Amino acid sequence: MPPQRKRNPNGAGTITKRKDGRYQAAVYVLQPDGTRARKFAYGKTWAECDAKRRDLLAKVDQGVPVPTRSAKLAEWLPYWLENIIKPRRKRTTYAKYETHIRLYLVPMLGSKRLESLSVADVRRFLVRLEQQTTAATAKESHRVLRTALTAACREELVMRNVATLVEPPSAVARDLSPWSLDETLSFLTAARKDPLYAAFVLAIALGFRRGEIVGLRWENVDLDKREIRVRTQRQRVRGEAYEDDPKGRRRKQTLPLPALCVAPLRWERLRQAALREAAGDQWEETGYVFTTRSGRPIEPRNLYRSFTRVAGTAGLRVIRLHDARHGCATLLTAAGVPPRVVMEILGHSQIAVTMNIYAHVVQDTQREAVSHLDRMLKRQRPDRG
Repeated sequence: MPPQRKRNPNGAGTITKRKDGRYQAAVYVLQPDGTRARKFAYGKTWAECDAKRRDLLAKVDQGVPVPTRSAKLAEWLPYWLENIIKPRRKRTTYAKYETHIRLYLVPMLGSKRLESLSVADVRRFLVRLEQQTTAATAKESHRVLRTALTAACREELVMRNVATLVEPPSAVARDLSPWSLDETLSFLTAARKDPLYAAFVLAIALGFRRGEIVGLRWENVDLDKREIRVRTQRQRVRGEAYEDDPKGRRRKQTLPLPALCVAPLRWERLRQAALREAAGDQWEETGYVFTTRSGRPIEPRNLYRSFTRVAGTAGLRVIRLHDARHGCATLLTAAGVPPRVVMEILGHSQIAVTMNIYAHVVQDTQREAVSHLDRMLKRQRPDRG
């Protein structure tokens, strides 16, 4: 018999001896949904059971959830999305994760409990999802599940992340096909009289993203010093327009303005002044570089619509506006600019992204060089007698 011990204070849990000879500790702990429930722990001796009781109390003091039963994925995934992802990640990331959770993960895996989810469950889910959608969608859902289970491991809800043990589907990478130098020059010539000409120049010359162009303010453009800063980007997600920090390294950058960009931006400032005078009291001063006739920021989708319209008018193959960033990398790389500098200009967070484009450009440059060599050899080939 263990020595008689004083009763624990309220909230400290209790230890009792069971009929089978083992000891049982009971402690009220925090649940993932914010409620409190009674958690039991067992030990062969009183000391062993007391150690487990103290571990549970430590987690209570730290605010760490200790589920009395393993939560279902249908319970954990929404909790993780709202309490971990939403406060810390960009809205675009939240919207993408929410879509995969709502459409695929909860309907197909939601009934599984965290502790009972197996490698085979995840593998079957990915095979089925790839058959119903695409390999790229299945790969992205795998990434969302893996990230959610990593958070569950961090909060000690599960002991291992089974998603890391399953290889995701191999999605075919989209082929990079930016415009050539001649195509780029043809586009700029066709766009010269378009109201968004300066925006297209920024996309091509500096690799600005669509949100960075739409969110650019005059306070971050210094035409005298020929400098430009990216401090905000403007997005629209599920019908709501908002400002956000730029991606990657952009927020810390001050870029030199190429001469190609200075004149179009000066023209845009004059054009906006004329619009302001014509609108009179209807003008809304927002400080954005690219605005509507009333001073409001332009819609991101309208920028792309104008881009494709000009490309079609010029008889060019239509590419994504984002591919203009790859076109910028193509021009810089072909001009001999080192990859690290290209990375800084484009604001890539990882050199691997830049090198992927760089390798593509090098192949094209090598092909052009060999073709040029063939033409030279043909001209210098001696006549055969």
